Amino acid sequence: MGAMLAATAQEQMRLGTSDPDPAAVRLRAPGVGDAAALWTLARQAGGLDVHAPYAYVLLCHAFAGTCAVAEGPEGAVGFLTAFRLPDESSCLFVWQVAVLPARRRQGWAGRMLRHVLARPGCADIRCVEATVTPGNCASRALFAGLAAELGAPLRTEEGFPRSLFPGGRHEPESRIRVGPWTPRS
Repeated sequence: MGAMLAATAQEQMRLGTSDPDPAAVRLRAPGVGDAAALWTLARQAGGLDVHAPYAYVLLCHAFAGTCAVAEGPEGAVGFLTAFRLPDESSCLFVWQVAVLPARRRQGWAGRMLRHVLARPGCADIRCVEATVTPGNCASRALFAGLAAELGAPLRTEEGFPRSLFPGGRHEPESRIRVGPWTPRS
């Protein structure tokens, strides 16, 4: 699946997603020692719900196999947190994707997602799900691109209405689902 999901350098240039020095950023699974950097990055990235630091420790500990960190010379420049849905283990729920402003529009969110999906421990994943606010065009484009790349259906439906969030300031969250897709050899 990794080869199928990897975009060529020419495609990345055409899409405007090439990093001036992609070798300067490496993708890897997080460890608990990364949790503070992920929490800080969530704050710096803006637009995300910043959770308690403990949530990032727990994600880096219990769900490292389905999470990713993009690390450049300056430290963590992006992360993706995800987990398998408890009632549907072949579906990966993407909780948060964050990329520092200076590294945006270089394709790092998609690279992190493809990196997780290409891991041997995720070989049986057949769909990806997330909840996305109406104004989050970057996330909507990420999942639409994944659907197109995999030739998989993309569905958007009601997720969590504004009324579920305290304070009345949180936007509603639509549920986006890519898949299922058929594994390719």
